[in-house]
Parts: sequence; C-alpha cells; structure tokens
Amino acid sequence: MPGVMTLNQSLAILFAVLTALTNAIAVTTQHIASTRKQDHASNWRLIVFLFRQPLWLLGWVALFGSLIFQALALHFAPMSEIQPLLVVELIVVLLLRRFWIHQGVRRLAWISAGVTVIGLALFLLASSPSGHANVPKTAHWIIPVVVFLSVTIVLVGVAQSGSPSRRASFFAAATGVTWALEATFIKATTDTISSSGFVGAMTRWPLYAFIVGGILGLFCEQAALHVGPLKVSQPFIVIVDPVVSVVLGVWLYGEKLAGGLAHLGLAGVGFAAMCVGVVALTQSAPSTMRAETHRL
Repeated sequence: MPGVMTLNQSLAILFAVLTALTNAIAVTTQHIASTRKQDHASNWRLIVFLFRQPLWLLGWVALFGSLIFQALALHFAPMSEIQPLLVVELIVVLLLRRFWIHQGVRRLAWISAGVTVIGLALFLLASSPSGHANVPKTAHWIIPVVVFLSVTIVLVGVAQSGSPSRRASFFAAATGVTWALEATFIKATTDTISSSGFVGAMTRWPLYAFIVGGILGLFCEQAALHVGPLKVSQPFIVIVDPVVSVVLGVWLYGEKLAGGLAHLGLAGVGFAAMCVGVVALTQSAPSTMRAETHRL
C-alpha cells in the first residue's frame, strides 16, 4: 500500500501543477482580451466582443484543460492538499509575463515568488493533509452549500458598486469561495463517475451542481478580471480558494490535518508566509499585461 500511496501522491502533484499551468494561461489570456475593451459597455456587448477575441477563446480551452487536470488531482488526493498547491499558478503567470509577454519583472517579484513556494511547502509538510475517498451523503452537503453560496451572493452584491479595485476585490473573493465550492463538486462528480460510470453520474446531483457552480465561478472570475486590476483580483482568488477549500475538506470529507501544536503552528506560519508572498508578488509584478521595453 505505501507504494500505491506514493504513486497517488505523485500523480496528484503532477495534475495539480498542470492545473496551475492551464489556469495561469487562462487568466493571462482572458485578462488581456477582456481589458482590450475599455469603455465598460453593457454585459451583452462585452460578451459579443469577447467571443470575437481568439485569445479569450484560447483561455476557454485552457480552462477546460484545467478542469480535467483538477478533477484528476482531486481524485488522487484530498482537497486540503490540492487546492493550496494551485497557488503555483501565480509563479507560472510571472514566468509567462517574463518569457511570453516579454515584460520586465522586478527582483522583488521573484523573491516574493520564492517566499510563496517556501510557505506553501512548509504548510503542506507541516499539516500533512489526509482524507477519505468516500462521497459524503447528500444530506451532509446542505448546510455547507447554503453557507458558502450565501457568502458568495453577499460578496457579489457588495461588488456592484465602488471603485474598480474595490469591485474587483469583492468579485475575486466571491470567485475564490465559488471555486472552492466547485472543487467539492468536481471531486464528488469524479468519484461518482469512478464508481458508477458516466451514465450513472448523469442520474446523480453532483454533475449538475458542478455545471451550475462552474457557470457561477466563471461569471465571478470574468467580472473580477474586467472591472479592476489583476494585482487586486488575483491575490484574493488565490488566497480565499485554499482557505475555504481546507474548511470544506474538513467539513464535508472529514479530511484531517496533522495534530499537535507544533505541526499546526508550523502550518500556520507556512500559510501566512504563503499569503505574504502572494500579496507581495501581485503588488510587485507589472501592473499591466502590456510588453515593456525595459527591465526593472
């Protein structure tokens, strides 16, 4: 069994990294495409405009790939391990900025990326997330879904007014909550397909919750990317998602973190360092997605 567990963990890490890679491509391409239209026209005109943008459509292909990779990762490992790993997306975005868009990247951004990775590694090593593969009974989902869906609705409501940065932050926080909830639906759908096949999954609710949750998450994310700067929306999405995911993993799936004050203390320090790194990275990264002719 130890060999099987090692294989599962290796596959989970591989698919989580691929999820982060495709997410980074999706965020980068769709942010560039969505900010090309600066007049903030009506939602319908914006949608028509975006569908005419090949770069935005490429982002959709990347998003589809990220869903597949995330489903595979969640099948092999607990949410409390996979969702924090997705913070690697920020480092990938930084690499895309430097080597694809040819932007100058400040040294502070690279240092912040290093702090983020070290904090993430410390959190995962100290907390050692573990969990069960069984899908929770339907009744167990009601309260968590109602709680976090209500939080999302409130955040979206608050995001309807204010400065671009304020609106982007609340839409991004709603996105983080929604993507964490969506991860539970992805995991449930994948496990249902594994046990009952695709036909059986069509008769169960997780598949349809996954579709609805995905639509809601995409709405929140597109709004966050369009209404304000990426350096505001991205840290909220990246930080809120793993926090809510750990809560949902423990609440729904009975996942466990390593006990003892020493382990929990180190995990807390690691997570805090990761959050500091994320904020510093997003603030020190280039403010736009336009290529620059100089290095900082």
